[in-house]
Formats: sequence, C-alpha cells, structure tokens
Amino acid sequence: MADIKVITSDFANLQISTPKMDISFGDKRFPKDLTISDLKAKLELTTGGSCQTMKIELYNKDNKLVASLDDDSQVLGFYPVEDGMRLHVVDKFLLTNEFDAENVPKFELSEDEYAKRGDTVKTFLMRNKMGKYNDDYMKNKEQQEAQEKALADSIKVGSRCKVTVSNVPTKLGTVMYSGNVDGLQGTWIGIKYDEPVGKHNGTVKGKSYFQCPDKYGGLVKPQCVEVGDFPEEDYYLNEEL
Repeated sequence: MADIKVITSDFANLQISTPKMDISFGDKRFPKDLTISDLKAKLELTTGGSCQTMKIELYNKDNKLVASLDDDSQVLGFYPVEDGMRLHVVDKFLLTNEFDAENVPKFELSEDEYAKRGDTVKTFLMRNKMGKYNDDYMKNKEQQEAQEKALADSIKVGSRCKVTVSNVPTKLGTVMYSGNVDGLQGTWIGIKYDEPVGKHNGTVKGKSYFQCPDKYGGLVKPQCVEVGDFPEEDYYLNEEL
C-alpha cells in the first residue's frame, strides 16, 4: 500500500479574542512554524497583554476548547490548529505603558534608586532583551502600528462601511471615529451600526469616543472595516406589530 501523506497549509487564519467583550479583533494570519513564544510576542501587540504572563487557549468554530498552547518551545502547527479557529488570550492586561495600572497605589522610588535595583521589571526586560529593549521586536511593532495607522487614515469618518469579523455575521454601518482607545494598543475604528447589534453607545469605560443609540456602537480594528457604497437597509424597527 502506498504511503499516505496529509498536506496542510503552512499558514492558519485565526480569530483573536480576549475577556474584554466590548472590543472585536479581526482575523490574523500566522505561520504554523511560529513558536508559541513568538506568537505571544505578536499577540502582545494586538491585545495589550504581556507575553510573559498571557495564556493562550485554542477554540474551534463551535466555540469548544481544543487545546491550551502552554509550551513556549513548540510551534503553532504542533497543535490541531485550522483556519477559522480562535485564539483566546487570557491575561491581566497590565502591560500597558510598562505595567501601568490605574487606581492602584504605587510604591515610588527615585530614578536613581530604581536604576540601582536588580530585581525590577525594567532590569528583567533589559537583561533578557524583551519588549521595548529588543530591537527586532520594536521594529516589528513600529511597522505593524504604522501599517495599521495608514489603513485607519484611509477610513474617513462619515463613510458607509461593512464590518467583517470571523464567526460573526457581517454588519453594515457608518464610521464615527478613528484613533486611539485608552488602555489598548494601536488604532481603532468606531462604528454606528444600522441595527442594535453593537455593544455600547460610543462610550467605553467611561470615555466617549462618539455618540449613537445604546447597542448600536462598536470599536473594531481597521482590518475589519471595508468602506464602500453600502446603502442603509430599512429594518422596519418602528413598525407596529
């Protein structure tokens, strides 16, 4: 009997999610020979989590847990990963502007005293050439952020758009905001949907980014947004039954 070979793609298109339910992430394309350690570094750019503390769970299209990607030395293809699956990033999401947490009392040292200590986060990152102390990491981060910013700049406020997020029905709406979101990495697009399929009214964690009726607003990454001639449909929401 002839040998049977199973050939799969070298890449996987995966959705990314976090416990922060008011934000949607689009699909990302990852090479299957990427180590889990390097995958965490890439997800740090997208989610704002820390590659040192985050845990990654793999879910299938039926939203069932398939595996925990807990071996940093393994490659992504070691796990039963397929297109359309979801990487769920679990973390405390404190690695924003070097572990800055709001409303938490801080023990403060002078810069000279802090620099003399050998047990600080900064010392650990510098010694292991991680985060902003890794030239390749910072160059890659800057390139991704520049590309995302350029894409966001091409999406003008007031434009009609279609929002496509993996495993979620396509939504039509109007662009209401383009810019940064407090506590999150990169650039975001604010959408007023034609239907009440959003998550808020344009206000997230007490800060207003745009205004719309409750449950009509959403914030998504620029990669999820397609601008075009998408006429608003009449959903007869005000008709009497």
